[in-house]
Amino acid sequence: MLQITGKTKLLGVIGYPVEHSLSPVMHNAAIAQLGLDYVYLPFPIAPENLKSAIAGFAAVGVVGFSVTIPHKQAIMPLLSEITPIAQAIGAVNTVTRQNNTWVGTNTDIEGFIAPLQTTYKQDWSQKAAVILGNGGAARAVVAGCHQLGFAEIHVVGRSQQKLEEFYASWHDSSLGINLQVHTWDKLAKLIPQANLLVNTTPIGMYPKVDASPVSAEEMADLPTDAIAYDLIYIPKPTQFLQLAQQQGAIAIDGLEMLVQQGAAALKIWLQQETVPVEVMRQALQNHLGL
Repeated sequence: MLQITGKTKLLGVIGYPVEHSLSPVMHNAAIAQLGLDYVYLPFPIAPENLKSAIAGFAAVGVVGFSVTIPHKQAIMPLLSEITPIAQAIGAVNTVTRQNNTWVGTNTDIEGFIAPLQTTYKQDWSQKAAVILGNGGAARAVVAGCHQLGFAEIHVVGRSQQKLEEFYASWHDSSLGINLQVHTWDKLAKLIPQANLLVNTTPIGMYPKVDASPVSAEEMADLPTDAIAYDLIYIPKPTQFLQLAQQQGAIAIDGLEMLVQQGAAALKIWLQQETVPVEVMRQALQNHLGL
């Protein structure tokens, strides 16, 4: 049992709502395993209270915190420093206190690419990634695919205007990412070329668990050696991943990204090279009854 004293250091997650967050489960499991006097708490902070909450965190000595919807972009003007990668993505998911200032970064990229760098490691330089969706999550995936060295990065979305804005934002970024954008009606032509197919949309998430952003007919053209990656982790597996597995594709769900982005954040806060990733993963699986 965690003993909280006057010396216990504070970590947490801010969002609105935040009750559903699984971050406290995995972070407190890791903290307990490491035997550290820290606690990780969920802080529900309404958008209009964000500025005063961050000032309050500084006042009470919070060491660092995770940032989730709807604050990932809104928090950026309130920070003293933002890492180049978070700047390029246009979103912060991890904040740490350094020299009496707040520093923001984004560990979603590390979370996303971790299984592609370890378990499913390949030479991606001749490969094509097809990313479904062009929201905030898609930005981290695009940056991750660029970091892995993909030859082609294709982003598929519903709105031509939003796709053009998405394209322009990368074109103007310091990363110099080469990507192509397509409306959804072009998806059937892209799937046969996809070595990595990523769902960043909420389609297939609870409660609409029978939905998939890709139809069975479209998925039938996915190469058998491709990887299908869904950022959703409930249900497990999603309809999207079930269809991909029927094609013989490798399936990765969002639970691993959640664990790995959390582990990357914890390393920053604790200033440690390693954290117990397996303990974090197991805590989540137990909590979700997997």
